[in-house]
Amino acid sequence: MFVLDACRQRVLGFFARGRPVAADAGGFGPRCAHRCEVPDLSAGRGEGEGFVQFMKTLDGGRISIGAMSLGIAQAALDASVRYSKERKQFGRSIADFQAIQLLLADMVTELEAARLLVYATARLKDRGQPFTRFSAMAKLKASTVAMRAADAAVQIHGGAGYMTDHPVERYFRDAKLMEIGEGTSQIQKLIIAREILREAGHRIGG
Repeated sequence: MFVLDACRQRVLGFFARGRPVAADAGGFGPRCAHRCEVPDLSAGRGEGEGFVQFMKTLDGGRISIGAMSLGIAQAALDASVRYSKERKQFGRSIADFQAIQLLLADMVTELEAARLLVYATARLKDRGQPFTRFSAMAKLKASTVAMRAADAAVQIHGGAGYMTDHPVERYFRDAKLMEIGEGTSQIQKLIIAREILREAGHRIGG
């Protein structure tokens, strides 16, 4: 949470802990605090360093988004396999049709590739190694895979995929959020490009 001086709109603290310091405005709306004192332990690493800490928090959060994306993609794949076995057309399961098989093959291949990237990024974080570029790559790849998997799942389910009788319509909506939360896919590409250029000794605009 950001703690603001209600009168001067100046950042006083970052990720305040302990007892509540603001009134609940409901949902994700703003919180208001008046004459609030923020203990030193709640003020991050010092005045002026909040943005740096926030960016580090986003790096870790992108791994979480990547992991959630994997779950959505896996659920979409599982639902598609199950439905393709049960759904009958022309006297046979649609799983027998090559068009369905091609969709399933793409889903599982992209899912496993994304899984490896997310796991590798998590290992870097656990080891205390730099992972900014990898977290952006993992988030970008996994969220894209989730969106593609959800889209393919709706395609496999046909008109039923739009109905709340089947879970894939929710996977589709959830997957889109993965492409937006913790920085859009376009932002992830900018981070990746800037990091790879920085690693090569190039400073953009320098």
